[in-house]
Amino acid sequence: MLQHHGASTSHSGIDIPAPEGTEIISIMDGTVVSTGWGGAGGYTITIQSEDGVYEFSYCHSSPDFIVEPGQKVVQGEVIGTVGPKYVDGPANNPYKDSTGKTTNGATTGCHCHFTLRENGKLVDPEEYLKDALEEEKGGII
Repeated sequence: MLQHHGASTSHSGIDIPAPEGTEIISIMDGTVVSTGWGGAGGYTITIQSEDGVYEFSYCHSSPDFIVEPGQKVVQGEVIGTVGPKYVDGPANNPYKDSTGKTTNGATTGCHCHFTLRENGKLVDPEEYLKDALEEEKGGII
């Protein structure tokens, strides 16, 4: 079931509420495709599975990335942390709260927005996350 909580607009994927600094864990082995500003997703880490079938993104992460594009990661590895609600960058960030402070993408609070694509198509990640969440190692996803 896709959840639409924690953001200012409806969107695909799931939102996992967590305080700033909570570790984000890779759901499977793969290669980091990108790290950087993802518009409405704020600072984002995107990973492609080893077989190339899946691509998963962790949005609203900390801009202090601990992984980099091209890096291999393994299931259960810490790949980042949940980012702050408010950020100073990037330049021309259009996302702001009601007081005018710039936010980490389209967000109303700290959380990890997780999306999953299978063969390029968005899919409901909950079925894929059941095993990962059962094996959780103190972080999220």
